[in-house]
Amino acid sequence: LLVPCATRKFSCYSTRMQSTQMRMAKQTCFRGTAPKAQRMVAQARGRRSCQVFAVATAVKTVKIGTRGSPLALAQAYMTRDKLKENFPELREEGAIEIVIIKTTGDKVLNQPLADIGGKGLFTKEVDDALLEGRVDIAVHSMKDVPTYLPEGTILPCNLPREDVRDVFISPVAKDLSELPAGAVVGSASLRRQAQILNRYPHLKVENFRGNVQTRLRKLDEGACSATLLALAGLKRLDMTAAITRTIPIEEMLPAVSQGAIGIACRTNDTAAQKYLAGLNHEETRIAVVCERAFLTALDGSCRTPIAGYAYKGEDGKLHFSGLVATTDGKEIMRTSRVAEFTEEGAINAGKDAGAELKKNARPGFFMW
Repeated sequence: LLVPCATRKFSCYSTRMQSTQMRMAKQTCFRGTAPKAQRMVAQARGRRSCQVFAVATAVKTVKIGTRGSPLALAQAYMTRDKLKENFPELREEGAIEIVIIKTTGDKVLNQPLADIGGKGLFTKEVDDALLEGRVDIAVHSMKDVPTYLPEGTILPCNLPREDVRDVFISPVAKDLSELPAGAVVGSASLRRQAQILNRYPHLKVENFRGNVQTRLRKLDEGACSATLLALAGLKRLDMTAAITRTIPIEEMLPAVSQGAIGIACRTNDTAAQKYLAGLNHEETRIAVVCERAFLTALDGSCRTPIAGYAYKGEDGKLHFSGLVATTDGKEIMRTSRVAEFTEEGAINAGKDAGAELKKNARPGFFMW
């Protein structure tokens, strides 16, 4: 006689056993069982010749924590799909759940990030949910992740990096160079502001926050003449039709970790770590490690216009370019490095490049 037991993610069957084994099976089967399952086991008990044998085939639901913006959700769904693709057990219905978490950065949209606490505002609540066990992994845009991680968490996984370039979007011009004196470019990024004003000091840059859809709507409503966005986000949202011009890296160095997705988990969660190891793109991770080492060396924050980009060249080496600027764009300091494409080489290159700029900066350069 086989009696299925509808436990929470367990498959249990009855077969002939000794009475002591039945008691053990009962204890196993009743953990988290539904009333129906309890009745079925009780019926089996009534048959003296039939005992219960429990076989646990637990498949724990993996909960993915994410912000609720369309871009954040697109990145969470991408993570979900990659998990299903790489781990057959996660293809079962209900094996993966996406949990939306609202962050302070999502709630306060009328102030510059620097005035309300910096980049951690887009990650703190998600990381809190991770530490509290409400989610198992946390999906972040790497450029939002502070250079420090909350104690008890690690970030062992980066998905393959998307195009790192910025794009120019405008209904009135084909390029920044075509905008007239006094034209307003909407951007909340001090990095973009500094590089725009360095090349085009006759333009104005004003705070322009919100998700991609909100910014494009404001642009259509005439809130500004143009805006700059990350190409990676537009690609993930399938909104590249909005692009007026893709800006070369030589003209606009990207933000540290731009285009990269990072996935964090708890330090003691071996199951999550196994999944993330299967998703990690090592080339992206090494590049991001270099850029974040550069940012750390400069004590970078949202009040600091900093840009940095590392990649693996055709020669197999790590190539890095970085800059730091004043917010008005009048002063920009640049540096570059070539190193071995290893984690150690990446960290040393980033640290050394940051230390160089910090050493060569005039007194007061970093005191804005």
